Amino acid sequence: MPFGSRLFTAAVSLKAPYFRTALPHVVEMRPGRCVVTGPNWWGNRNHIGTFHVIAACNLAEFAMGMLAEATVPATHRWIPVGMNVRYPAKSTGGLTVTAEWEQLPDFDSITSGQDIEVPLTFVDAAGVEPVTGSITIRVSPKKKR
Repeated sequence: MPFGSRLFTAAVSLKAPYFRTALPHVVEMRPGRCVVTGPNWWGNRNHIGTFHVIAACNLAEFAMGMLAEATVPATHRWIPVGMNVRYPAKSTGGLTVTAEWEQLPDFDSITSGQDIEVPLTFVDAAGVEPVTGSITIRVSPKKKR
């Protein structure tokens, strides 16, 4: 694993320390897309030995936040306002979460608060999709000071 991406992830985790609990690692980040991995370790497991859904949600929120930081222009701000997840399968391996907009929102047209869904994909090392979901963020223009 590249040292630079580990250092970047550690710096983000200092700004938002709660995310450290899932040991995230940003492996790709660009406007409209962020991919984060979480390891198969005891801290991400529940009492039955599967990847804990809240650890998966932590990785998802981390990925969504990095996507938003890389995509939402400096003229606007964003905040998560909701998360929708389902857990159709069990996962015992590490997890990769991808937050991705196939088409970028038209931020110039957002003149007041607008809710925008960020689709998420969750895939474990065996190719299983143990969680499905999305996070909704509210995007609005920054107030002029």
